[in-house]
Amino acid sequence: MNAPIPFVVNPDYRFAREWLAALQREMPGERIVPLNELDTAAKAESTFAIVINPLPEDIRQLPRLAWVHSVWAGVERLVTDLADTDLKIVRLVDPQLADTMAEAVLAWTMFLHRDMPLYAAQQREHIWMPLEYTRAQAKTIALLGLGALGEAAARRLLDAGFNVCGWSRTRKTLAGVECFAGESELPAMLAKADILICLLPLTAGTNDLLNAETLGHVPSGASLINFARGPIISDHALRACLDNGHIKHAVLDVFSVEPLPPDAWQWAHPDVTVLPHISAPTDCRTASAIIAQNINRYRETGQIPESVDRARGY
Repeated sequence: MNAPIPFVVNPDYRFAREWLAALQREMPGERIVPLNELDTAAKAESTFAIVINPLPEDIRQLPRLAWVHSVWAGVERLVTDLADTDLKIVRLVDPQLADTMAEAVLAWTMFLHRDMPLYAAQQREHIWMPLEYTRAQAKTIALLGLGALGEAAARRLLDAGFNVCGWSRTRKTLAGVECFAGESELPAMLAKADILICLLPLTAGTNDLLNAETLGHVPSGASLINFARGPIISDHALRACLDNGHIKHAVLDVFSVEPLPPDAWQWAHPDVTVLPHISAPTDCRTASAIIAQNINRYRETGQIPESVDRARGY
């Protein structure tokens, strides 16, 4: 019988039981056991674990651990917390996640494209005034990030009739998308944006990427959507751009501190829509099936699934 698989979950996470049940359904031949239910011998035997935002001290209870499988696509917290280890980190790569994100990108792009923030403001003031309509073909949506999420989002936006351009760290080629790459080409891409959408992973290279200087390249009156990570955008610079009208409206789903504190300026700003990190929730059913496939292959071959490049951060 295989050794039990440690399930290492941050104690603050609310849905551990649901994940455990979904994972166990997909792996009926395995025993997936919460860390605190494993005895010393089982902990000493474990070479891999399934993790959800684990505490570093909990990981240290597994001395033979070689790799961990995160249930999330974003792993910046794991990379930081496990920086002093040689552990391989495997992140979730789930096509369903990309499809869910693409759906959110299209929905909130339409929210901005069809002037919903302005109509909501008019409603509050009891103003009945139709605004001039602009066709989707007359607007350019600029995507920061052309990985799996960016590619799926680009396809949805193209199907809806928008012009689409995108930027990535390394050169990409996507049909129908004007692609930019590298630091030197970022200003030119930003300058095309009617709506700028951030889908980048948080790394040392993307932290504070959108700051006073780079936001200055965005056309005056453009809007912004952040579905990536809060620290990629400078809060101070964004607030200044919103206050002076350089950025017309911002849809923010992610923040440097989450949950967003009650006294945070974003709550009350008239040109900000606050979302509680809901743009692309992981589907535990499809994710569990993918994790099960990765673990089954590891059991059969001994090969660790493709892991995160620590230098890149993803």
